[in-house]
Amino acid sequence: MSGGLLIAGTTSDAGKSVVTAGICRWLARQGVKVAPFKAQNMSLNSFVTREGAEIGRAQAMQAQAARVEPTALMNPVLLKPGGDRTSQVVLMGRPVGEMSARGFFGTAGSGTGAPGGASPGDRLRGGRQEALLATVLDCLATLRGTYDAVICEGAGSPAEINLRRTDIVNMGVARNAGLPVLVVGDIDRGGVFASFFGTVALLSPEDQALVAGFLVNKFRGDVSLLEPGLDMLHGLTGRRTYGVLPFRHGLGIDEEDGLRVSLRGAVRESAVSAPVGADVLRVAVCAIPLMSNFTDVDALAAEPGVVVRFVDRAEELADADLVVVPGTRGTVEALRWLRERGLADAIARRAAEGRPVLGVCGGYQLLGDHIEDEVESRAGHVDGLGLLPVRVRFAREKTLARPVGTALGEHVEGYEIHHGVAEVTGGETFMSDAAGAGLDGCRVGAVWGTHWHGSLESDGFRRAFLREVAAAAGRRFVPAPDTSFAALREEQLDRLGDLIEEHADTDALWRLIESGAPQGLPFIPPGAPA
Repeated sequence: MSGGLLIAGTTSDAGKSVVTAGICRWLARQGVKVAPFKAQNMSLNSFVTREGAEIGRAQAMQAQAARVEPTALMNPVLLKPGGDRTSQVVLMGRPVGEMSARGFFGTAGSGTGAPGGASPGDRLRGGRQEALLATVLDCLATLRGTYDAVICEGAGSPAEINLRRTDIVNMGVARNAGLPVLVVGDIDRGGVFASFFGTVALLSPEDQALVAGFLVNKFRGDVSLLEPGLDMLHGLTGRRTYGVLPFRHGLGIDEEDGLRVSLRGAVRESAVSAPVGADVLRVAVCAIPLMSNFTDVDALAAEPGVVVRFVDRAEELADADLVVVPGTRGTVEALRWLRERGLADAIARRAAEGRPVLGVCGGYQLLGDHIEDEVESRAGHVDGLGLLPVRVRFAREKTLARPVGTALGEHVEGYEIHHGVAEVTGGETFMSDAAGAGLDGCRVGAVWGTHWHGSLESDGFRRAFLREVAAAAGRRFVPAPDTSFAALREEQLDRLGDLIEEHADTDALWRLIESGAPQGLPFIPPGAPA
């Protein structure tokens, strides 16, 4: 069995995904065969593997950091929120149904799990969320039998004591797989010492025994000023700090949740090159409800002279050269939101004036004539924005694919994740195969729509598309001829590896991965410092 490590966090967004990716890249550069793993992910930001499985984009990014191909084994359980209380459950890359939080974390039924040989879907439908632990541990064991090291990412905080009994992603995995745990804390938020101590103190003795120590994230300033606090933390907990990572802009690529497009941030916050042409291009992305795969616009923002921002008011579209309507897990709800805020009318006026609009996946669907939805929202017949001659019917089976084709005379690749089936009744096909036969999407004038996420990462296609946008917008914008999105992504992953290599105790980290948590770590009773 290979070595392993679980990266937990004091809170959500403490930096677990970034640290996991950084450790994967550091190990890969040392010649270690390493894989990422996250047992359970809650995210609308997902990806399709080559075998057609849907996983969190964070795990796909971590696999890229590890220089391995992502698979469903790396994220066996994916929850895709459809509102405040329900989520679509994706098991081993395939959707198995919608479930409320109470249903997923509840304890209906009796016994300790599903019968031997039951599928993951059967285990879930059997009514016991914790029975999925068997699937999770099977996946982890397979990875550990294949790779030299597996770096696991937790979720939220391991000290969610209300969920500990059914936990399959934090200490539940660590206990069953014998993994040492490193707790990451975001010092930029403040209160990191209290968060470190409190996280450990709320755990049971058995869980505490696996918590080897801490990793400080996003530190600004002189580390020597922090060291007395780290020494005191060691005295209080008996656990060391394995590194202090400095604050760096734009490192949180492919986040699970939230409204951040980090590569855009990295490009904007670094020394941004001036536009090649005389003008910049301004891109407004509608921040629709349940927005999915907001990383689709990262590649636009990577271009010198392209300014990307998220908007939620009609007046913010006034100076935009391109409006992007992104994917969403709630197409009908997004339509209602656009209409309530006046954005629908503003987008329609743009289209009538020949000003560019791009819809991606759910955004493409709502640009059409009408939608028949008896699956996602069960709203029945709903009129779309009527900007593209497209009729959409929601199917129960989800389309999961990695298509390849041509568009605007350029090679383009993408991935599809949608229930909506589009019937195109007019206009021009957007994506075609090598022989010119239509594959996906529609174009009418300066309005484009496609189901293909990630298509703008194809450099030649992106440049051709931006030239079309600039011409329609009347801008003297010229795409940079040598911008490589893949190269920018690799540079960013290397920056994550550099953070670990330069600011963590890598010798101690490797001993932790190889040998597990140190023996004899003390138990910290809750309230002990008082």
